[in-house]
Amino acid sequence: MRQNIVAGNWKMNKNLQEGVELAKELQSILSANKPNCRVVIGTPFIHLTEVCKAVDQDLIGVSAQNCADQESGAYTGEVSAEMVKSTGARYVILGHSERRAYYGEDNAILKTKTDLALKNELTPIFCIGEVLEEREADKHFDIVKSQIEEALFHLSADDFKKIVLAYEPVWAIGTGKTASPDQAQEMHAFIRKTLADKYGKEVADEISILYGGSCKPSNAKELFANPDVDGGLIGGASLKAEDFQGIIAAF
Repeated sequence: MRQNIVAGNWKMNKNLQEGVELAKELQSILSANKPNCRVVIGTPFIHLTEVCKAVDQDLIGVSAQNCADQESGAYTGEVSAEMVKSTGARYVILGHSERRAYYGEDNAILKTKTDLALKNELTPIFCIGEVLEEREADKHFDIVKSQIEEALFHLSADDFKKIVLAYEPVWAIGTGKTASPDQAQEMHAFIRKTLADKYGKEVADEISILYGGSCKPSNAKELFANPDVDGGLIGGASLKAEDFQGIIAAF
């Protein structure tokens, strides 16, 4: 059985003290109200070590928001997958639409980052998705398929089963727009079929596919009710423990 997962992406928010406080608040809430899904929080790099100490990772997994595409060396300002692992974090978000758009990360770079994450026993939360122009041009299926194929289809079936996918309709991030439950299910089902065509139905049915696009407590239950939507990658709503708990409670 694949896992239902609610993962928070704090992005570039919260100073260290605020981040640790939020993690502790979430730990307290979820200790009292055991979640019916896997919960993960993706923090800025500087938070990782302290947040790992502040939470029980059997209850709340800790994720980096990125890692470098190099193992080590003269890459000022970069943080390697090995460094992420050394903090105690168990996950890493890769290929987020903001990394693709603002920092030019393409499928070749993300292929390398995925390999380094897996080499260091991190679980990649690998993001895929189309921008508004691509959806309006009816290219959304082609774009998502190429992102998966070019970055991930070199992996063995055993390694692919270590990946969590997150579908981001980029046009629905921070815009207040949300893909309808039917639109979300349509794309998630397409993604699962793409995986099945490559690795077989048994592998495809084991992969968790999260929805990431303006998911809130008010719409989470309806989105998560879809058979191929296994949870969410949550941005703004993960910055308040009460809002994040409201989404977690949708399971």
